[in-house]
Amino acid sequence: MPDTHHRYAVVDGRRLFYREAGDPGRPTLVLLHGYPTSSHMFRDLIPLLAADYHVIAPDHLGFGLSDAPPAGEFTYTFDALTDLTERLLAQLNVDRYAIYVQDYGAPIGWRLALRRPDAITAIITQNGNAYDAGFVPEFWQPIWDLHADRNPHTEAGVRAALTLDAIRWQYVTGAPDETLIDPTVWWHDYQLVSRPGNDAVQLQLFADYATNPPLYPRVHDYFRATQVPLLAVWGRGDRIFAPAGAQAFTVDLHYAQVHLVDGGHFLLETALVDVADLMLRFLGQHLPSS
Repeated sequence: MPDTHHRYAVVDGRRLFYREAGDPGRPTLVLLHGYPTSSHMFRDLIPLLAADYHVIAPDHLGFGLSDAPPAGEFTYTFDALTDLTERLLAQLNVDRYAIYVQDYGAPIGWRLALRRPDAITAIITQNGNAYDAGFVPEFWQPIWDLHADRNPHTEAGVRAALTLDAIRWQYVTGAPDETLIDPTVWWHDYQLVSRPGNDAVQLQLFADYATNPPLYPRVHDYFRATQVPLLAVWGRGDRIFAPAGAQAFTVDLHYAQVHLVDGGHFLLETALVDVADLMLRFLGQHLPSS
């Protein structure tokens, strides 16, 4: 089994952590994580892919083991996180790649694709929206309210998402058996999100999330124009991005593959082998490893 390397790169003066495995001569797959986790969410998936593909999984700035400059020192937006990801890949001499996007990774991945459509060879989206369909209103309304009017009241409405209970909820909700999930995963995320000053970082990104849906019409144009190969593999029990978000990809991508899997938002914690099998089959069709 190929080794996974744990590395750092300095991009625009910021130290970014990333995991890398597999032969750089093979097609590259970039794994883009969501909130509140990091490349840690891919720790078990990477070895299953690296025999056939070159895999890179960065921690976004403010997450995981990457730098987390204070919100007053760095303006956290999805555009800014995309800038850093794009420059990291350029520094690693990666100019064509497939992407796996989940949660926050999706708007970063869509921006990468809009900037350089020719760079993206295939897309795997795991509970990462590109359509208004699938947003669960009970979860998202406080975030839309924060963007519309940021004040102590609306900030309080989203601060609950930073708590240990809320992070655990993201992991266990929709899971077929929550005892399959190692509790250290939500403790790991909680401890990193709880670093001094990181609450302000996360509030900036919550407020900026509302800039993503207005981008969707351009993403749909990109889908229609390129018919990029896409696999949507979705935890059907997700109470953040519901299955309608997965099914929506078939509107603009004639050959999109959609699979609803028994599980929740962090599907890799309970359905790792199923997801890896679907990915390898899909990538074998569209991105032969040799």
